[in-house]
Amino acid sequence: MSSLATTSLALLHGQLAQVPIVAEMKASGVIAAALLSGVGSATSSPDFTTNPAGNPFVQGWYADPDNEFYNGEYWVYPTYSHEYDAQTFLDAFSSPDLINWTKHPDILNTTNFPWAKRAVWAPATIARNGKYYLYFGANDIQTNDEYGGIGVGVADRPEGPYLDPIGKPLIGQFYNGAQPIDQDVFIDDDGQAYIYYGGHGHANVARINEDMVSVGTFPDGDQFKEITPENYVEGPQMFKRKGKYYLFWSEGGWTGPDYAVSYGIADNPTGPFKRLDKILQQDSSVATGSGHNAVITVPGTDIHYIVYHRHPLGSTDGNDRHLAYDRLYFRDDGTIKPVVMGVQHNFKDGKMIGWRTYGGAWDTSSRKLKTTVSDGAKAAINTNFADQYFAVDVAIPSQNDGDAGLIFRAANLQEGAHAYRGYYLGIGTSGKIVIGRADNGWTPIKTVSVPIHTNRVYNVAVRAIGSKFDCKVMHGHDVIASFTVSDDKFQHGTNGVRAFQTKATFDNLEVRHV
Repeated sequence: MSSLATTSLALLHGQLAQVPIVAEMKASGVIAAALLSGVGSATSSPDFTTNPAGNPFVQGWYADPDNEFYNGEYWVYPTYSHEYDAQTFLDAFSSPDLINWTKHPDILNTTNFPWAKRAVWAPATIARNGKYYLYFGANDIQTNDEYGGIGVGVADRPEGPYLDPIGKPLIGQFYNGAQPIDQDVFIDDDGQAYIYYGGHGHANVARINEDMVSVGTFPDGDQFKEITPENYVEGPQMFKRKGKYYLFWSEGGWTGPDYAVSYGIADNPTGPFKRLDKILQQDSSVATGSGHNAVITVPGTDIHYIVYHRHPLGSTDGNDRHLAYDRLYFRDDGTIKPVVMGVQHNFKDGKMIGWRTYGGAWDTSSRKLKTTVSDGAKAAINTNFADQYFAVDVAIPSQNDGDAGLIFRAANLQEGAHAYRGYYLGIGTSGKIVIGRADNGWTPIKTVSVPIHTNRVYNVAVRAIGSKFDCKVMHGHDVIASFTVSDDKFQHGTNGVRAFQTKATFDNLEVRHV
């Protein structure tokens, strides 16, 4: 990697909070765009801080993701997040680059597993002996008097269909108090396979035989060993890096905002796993209920992502869960830094998952966000930032009296030019930069006269801390305007973009805490 790319990626990896806003603009705008245009394709290693095309990364209610790398593609296998009686099947998603995802519906269905009736949860997949194996929980059994537990399906392809090789649960009883759900399967370097699982606050590990459809025994004759770490609730996940065994698990309640991920490290696959830290938890500016994770590793690298589910801000339905991934960073001693939920969007997947629009006609088919002429069309993501750094690339294709830019600390968005409460910073080809306050009316705060050219990309950014807003507009490395204003009307709110009486194109959006 070149020194420029290394420096730019370092900036993108969270160091911008310590540098001036000019450097932030360069990293978030032109340099970031150049990097992302070549990173994440099928011919290069995805090297991101978060999903640059935005989280959630697939459409729909899904949870409990597991992942594998099969045949040159990343595969994610989640739970269908719905009422228990509707959870009778599993879907999967594949991607060559962690950006563009293909849905593979109904890869496993209870019609092929007569003993499984409902609550099909937490798929875990692995390949061996030319076959693909998928382990899942079913029926949500609460006692040993009920029939169900952990099943296994086998297929000839990653996308299934997965069929029942044994005609019964692989693990159908409680051992050591562990409910047979939330399984993860791991094959160690010596070829020994292990299954980690457990609900009701207990975690077990067992050996899986070479056939991958039967439970083995440990040298001491035990089949199931309890490895429950402190604060464990459910969702174990095994990951090996540099000879160390990392066990992740979920804490808190899965329907609530306090769902989170903690981890421990051991020298062998059976522990003990001492709880070291909580590394993923809710961010009241981004999402809540973040948990039940897996780890995506970019083959041949030490680049890792935590893939997990989370609840959108303001949601009150426990099943309203969506898939996201963010970068995992390791310290020199092997411990993991707390995960930062990133908010970026470069529209490279051609989608607007998680966005809402208010007026206008919005389109991402060009892999940028475009809107037609309207009376103040808005598009917003579900965030609630107070202090923040927010930047987006903006281009206006024709000379007119309109303007386009970003909205921040916004609420009560509706159709209409000023039908929201919040702030707007925009540029116009009539030769102006404007920042103002909307409150179902318009209050200008400052207007700066500068030449803004058509079909030219400008990076528009604001660093808002308390009532102080540092505003900057750049083209490439050139500062077009830089100024500071103050206003204390709105303290927090959502982020988005807006175009007033002009066509506009938006790209490379980023929001983060400062």
